[in-house]
Amino acid sequence: MRGGAELPVEAVIFDLDGVIVDSEIWWDEARRAFAAERGRQWTEDDRKAVMGANSRQWSRTMRDRLGVEDPPMQIERAIVDAVVDRYRREGAPRIEGAVEAVGRIAAGWPSALASSAHPHVIGAALAATGLTAIFRVVVSSDEVPHGKPEPDVYLEAARRLGYEPGRCLVVEDSLNGVRAAKRAGMTCVLVPNLTIPPAPGTAELADLVIDRLADLHPGRLVRSHA
Repeated sequence: MRGGAELPVEAVIFDLDGVIVDSEIWWDEARRAFAAERGRQWTEDDRKAVMGANSRQWSRTMRDRLGVEDPPMQIERAIVDAVVDRYRREGAPRIEGAVEAVGRIAAGWPSALASSAHPHVIGAALAATGLTAIFRVVVSSDEVPHGKPEPDVYLEAARRLGYEPGRCLVVEDSLNGVRAAKRAGMTCVLVPNLTIPPAPGTAELADLVIDRLADLHPGRLVRSHA
């Protein structure tokens, strides 16, 4: 991290997919399989179109982009069930040091999880990582009107934690996630995911960028660019 202004932090809010677990690719593979079963293709552009969306949003987007007759609720159920089943069969797709870093940070800072994932997927991921009891607050974008890049899920997490948005640090890996955090008026650290890297421009929007979640120390942060 380069020198700059200190960033005040009183609470930490984590994204899930791509930050704590390397699961973005699982969602993509589930969607590709769903599309293939119907003689369609799920592309990189399609993946970008649903990044950060809540279940209501991405299921409608999938139906429209694939041109299928399946109702959005049926699409949602198929994808969610596939991801949950994979957690049960394979355990969590680990990011080196991430789970341990979350435990360390949550022991010293009020912490929340704010994820675009369906609540059933969040539950499966927390069970697989042993983090179920770690967070004071867990919020899915399905519980708020809009998914990322809108700020709803982060504002709701801050509200439930009892902290002003400006005193919260968000840990993200995607462009829409960083946009959501900044629209919420929060400080945002980007931890780029190696499997599905963030879109161009994400690092410039974040307040700071670190290579690994294990390197995050909320009490010693400075802005990495003006």
